[in-house]
Amino acid sequence: MTSRYAQLAFTPAVRGRQRLHGSRTTYARIEQGPEQADRFTPEEAEFIATRDSLYLASTGESGWPYVQHRGGPPGFLHVLDETTLAFADFRGNRQYITTGNLQGNDKVALLLMDYPRRIRLKILGVATYDEDPAPELVRSLTTTGYRAIVERVILIKLAAYDWNCPQHITPRYTAKEVEESTSELRARITWLEKENAALRASLR
Repeated sequence: MTSRYAQLAFTPAVRGRQRLHGSRTTYARIEQGPEQADRFTPEEAEFIATRDSLYLASTGESGWPYVQHRGGPPGFLHVLDETTLAFADFRGNRQYITTGNLQGNDKVALLLMDYPRRIRLKILGVATYDEDPAPELVRSLTTTGYRAIVERVILIKLAAYDWNCPQHITPRYTAKEVEESTSELRARITWLEKENAALRASLR
């Protein structure tokens, strides 16, 4: 956990709960760093570049939080520089809750998951959106051949990030990951089936 993430996440109420449950001393030390935005390192950039989905939380005028799933081909979320993320926002169910929320509160939280390796990256940032982005920007954020309508580009200015522990993350795998990890096994099974068929034929 970075100092900046702790400074933003640990409100007075949160610090009170930490004191109550005995973890305040440990976390108080984490908060002692500089009060400036975090910067992505190559480690975060590499992790982000391989994600095919994210969870994006915003807060509406009613005070209720809203969590949205966003996905695309691996790498659809781009690190433009050390403090900026961007992605092409594809047309979904057209409720526009997130973009509506951002008009009143531009603070967002992102959760990026790697289920097979049981890793998660939490990001706090300030989001803006462009519903008339330059064509060259759209091209740089989209994958050729991916069939989806780009409605806008969402930009997120990094405030802080935190790598979370793997505890309680259940490993999950995509169909492609399962296919890749079992390819040698399936090839071996195919070979054995052919060998068995040949042996049965030779015994007739």
